[in-house]
Amino acid sequence: MPDDLHQRYQAAHRAWQTHIALCPRCTDNPACRDGQRLHETFARLQDAYLNRLHQRPRR
Repeated sequence: MPDDLHQRYQAAHRAWQTHIALCPRCTDNPACRDGQRLHETFARLQDAYLNRLHQRPRR
């Protein structure tokens, strides 16, 4: 079964990448409001996913 947190983090990354590819403001200024929001969501989900990986018992 796919990991829901991993799927959400990957979807957030795709949304951010799509936005910066299509947003003329992000071409010159990566801090447009929408782009910044999408990047923050991606970063927060990525951090949560990586933190969870580090907390799992090692085999």
